[in-house]
Amino acid sequence: MSLKLGKEKAERVPGNNYNCATPLTPRSRLERLLRERELRKSFRKTQQTEEAEQVHEDSCISEEEIHDEEEAAETEAESRAFADRSQRQDERPHKQRLLVVANRLPVSAVREGVDSYHLEISVGGLVSALLGVKEFDTRWIGWAGVNVPDEVGQKALTKALAEMRCIPVFLDEEIVNQYYNGYCNNILWPLLHYLGLPQEDRLATTRSFQSQFDAYKKANQMFADVVNQNYEEGDVVWIHDYHLMFLPKCLKEYNDKMKVGWFLHTPFPSSEIHRTLPSRSELLRSVLAADLVGFHTYDYARHFVSACTRILGLEGTPEGVEDQGRLTRVAAFPIGIDSQRFIRALELPEVQNHMKELKGRFAGRKVMLGVDRLDMIKGIPQKILAFEKFLEENSDWRDKVVLIQIAVPTRTDCPEYQKLTSQVHEIVGRINGRFGTLTAVPIHHLDRSLDFHALCALYAVTDVALVTSLRDGMNLVSYEFVACQASKKGVLILSEFAGAAQSLGAGAILVNPWNITEVAASIGYALDMPADEREKRHQFNFQHVTTHTSQEWAATFVSELNDTIVEAQLRTRQVPPLLPNEMAVDCFSKSNNRLIILGFNATLTEPVDALGSGGQIREMELKLHPNLKEPLKILSEDPKTTIVVLSGSDRSVLDKNFSEYNMWLAAENGMFLRLTSSEWMTTMPENLNMDWVDSVKHVFEYFTERTPRSHFEVRETSVLWNYKYADVEFGRLQARDLLQHLMTGPISNASLDVVQGGRSVEVRAVGVSKGAAIDRILGEIVHHKGMNAPIDYVLCIGHFLAKDEDVYKFFEPELPSEASPLARAMLSNIYRPSTLPKISTSKIGSKASRYKKQRSLSNIEKREIDRASGDPGRPTSRDRISLNEGSSVLDLKGDNYFSCAVSRKRSTARYLLKTSDDVVNLLSDLADHSSSPSTCD
Repeated sequence: MSLKLGKEKAERVPGNNYNCATPLTPRSRLERLLRERELRKSFRKTQQTEEAEQVHEDSCISEEEIHDEEEAAETEAESRAFADRSQRQDERPHKQRLLVVANRLPVSAVREGVDSYHLEISVGGLVSALLGVKEFDTRWIGWAGVNVPDEVGQKALTKALAEMRCIPVFLDEEIVNQYYNGYCNNILWPLLHYLGLPQEDRLATTRSFQSQFDAYKKANQMFADVVNQNYEEGDVVWIHDYHLMFLPKCLKEYNDKMKVGWFLHTPFPSSEIHRTLPSRSELLRSVLAADLVGFHTYDYARHFVSACTRILGLEGTPEGVEDQGRLTRVAAFPIGIDSQRFIRALELPEVQNHMKELKGRFAGRKVMLGVDRLDMIKGIPQKILAFEKFLEENSDWRDKVVLIQIAVPTRTDCPEYQKLTSQVHEIVGRINGRFGTLTAVPIHHLDRSLDFHALCALYAVTDVALVTSLRDGMNLVSYEFVACQASKKGVLILSEFAGAAQSLGAGAILVNPWNITEVAASIGYALDMPADEREKRHQFNFQHVTTHTSQEWAATFVSELNDTIVEAQLRTRQVPPLLPNEMAVDCFSKSNNRLIILGFNATLTEPVDALGSGGQIREMELKLHPNLKEPLKILSEDPKTTIVVLSGSDRSVLDKNFSEYNMWLAAENGMFLRLTSSEWMTTMPENLNMDWVDSVKHVFEYFTERTPRSHFEVRETSVLWNYKYADVEFGRLQARDLLQHLMTGPISNASLDVVQGGRSVEVRAVGVSKGAAIDRILGEIVHHKGMNAPIDYVLCIGHFLAKDEDVYKFFEPELPSEASPLARAMLSNIYRPSTLPKISTSKIGSKASRYKKQRSLSNIEKREIDRASGDPGRPTSRDRISLNEGSSVLDLKGDNYFSCAVSRKRSTARYLLKTSDDVVNLLSDLADHSSSPSTCD
């Protein structure tokens, strides 16, 4: 029910009534999420009431039947529960569908015949987390853990799994070996846990890496194909873990409207660790295709954002990662457990019997417990060595404490795990031989797992739980221990490198597992802890564990994902649409007098990798894109077309790249102007004060020396400091320091503008912008060409700073956006001159006049006035046009004006071009139609 609200909100987005909704409609992000939370609570109360009524109806079942059910195998009971919940979900078709995509399905399949399978429910945190979520119509997609090469077997397994609401992905043995055992387990898993890439046999790893990565991408595409086959509009797709980092991109390429979330169940390392991965950039960009990216802790989320910033050069924000206006939300969602399952289990007779047996077995001794997979990251050797040091330093405790270590075997075929097993056995044997007696040993080590009832009983009788993970995504053992400690109120010693430390840190004793002395001291402190302190610590942890359950975790993530989609749709309304190339070319071919205004950097230059080798040198050189030379040559020779390159660069840069073309060059934001066949002239106002340049230059020199890979440029009318290639975080700190120094020092009393770019700081005179200069540039162009026809087509393309985007507005007819085509045509044709001397001011001309009134006369205007005053008569028509600054020669229909921002989605431009390659394609198309003699209607 709660997520249906999110869908309804998303459907309202295309209209403009969102902010005008009734007060009952949540307007802010926080209001929406709070309402979702309340609806979830209401829904759960309804579910609990229905279940209570069902229990009452079933109360006639005999005690013998109840006893038989309790004696049944737990896996079989969970399978029935899984199916029952699935059936109940079918009864509520209005629920939002949730497609959970994970490497493994929540059931394991064992083939028993040609067309028959035995299914067994899997045990795991994700399974228990999502089984308890009843707000959604959930379906699972994943691998069933069995190779099924024949079509008959695939159909039989698909049918069997359908009853469990599971959809299989069929992977062959070769794919599994390369994708799962190879890339996932040998490359990604160690890297994510700070173990780095494999160190042994490095050459073999390097040779096999590419084939493993190709298999990884292929497997992810196979998952994507299955998702696409089963996807229905409105579904939420929730992808889990590092096995499927490539999947978000595959899904979005198939359908960019799909709601996609991705969650990582392991740590995410710092950017310095992640950058060692050869496929680092490709994986990051693939994950960023998701709408919402989730992690267990804020540290992991921060590392991910930092990796995207440092490796991809993208903008990290408090909400996530922004790439050209598209925001991928990144947030922390700490997973929990089904705490009530453990609390209820303590009342079962089986658990009570186990507890009684354990209390008798360890009577008179304090019980310490460790429950881990036998894995390198779990810190089992460190834990045992710390216990040994505790026994060495506290001889009076040797007969009074016992450590029970449950080490569940995993990857027994791997040499590294076999080596770890031998190491643990050796340490345990040595300690037991040293401190054991004929009747008791200090360490009980089990190389196997315990069933659920025995584990709950062991948790309940434990005095101190010891979790010493060297690196762990969350570690739910600590949560399970707390849930079973209502009566004992034992102490939790928890590694600060486990994700659970972020949640249970206030109630647990945090330790560094590498510091054996510290862990040993913490064991002593925990065993001697007063009862009142144990009570306070336990209450804090118990409150968190019972509140932040696995069900709440899942519901919160999906709720946030729905809300992220809503916000993305609201944000999309501010993003210009892609330029319709055919329309722009068609209007171009039908026009008589065309004006094309082009930016230079990131518009006419080749794309530069933000952090690539040589990128800074290429950007500083600013060379024209080689594929643009021919189109520009054709367009610049067309008598109907006038081209202006309007750039913030200095004159020498434009001379170097455009001298061979017949076009106008406007350097330093229009302060200098020339036709390529003429000399440079200045359009600067006569009273422009440039005394500030030297003092600002000294400041920029200082910060360039302090900031590696930064550089600055001194131009005649501005000074620019660029830190695009410096360390991102350090560059931002330096820029903030530089701005503070400028504001309180060299420019504190000067009439200057400080213009901040993405990673640059520019100081220029007040009022200097491309929009303010375009009117003067037009006047000089008209004066030179002696136009006999008004400009009826304008194309303006650039990757401009926000301050310079007023050049787009200069030509904007400002027609009502909702006006009918007929009304728009009437408004746009108000002015249609017959001869230039009789030209009157149009709406655009009046806008240009506002620019004119805000500044003093330029040298060009002063020259024209002097020339005019030397004549006893009135100024000539050509002089008058120059004085009117050319704006009155525009006869521009709204449909004949195309303003395009390049790779900048948040823009005041009408349209968007993604890259400079798109600019190449557009100008090439225009060049192909430049000689068309058609007349614009």
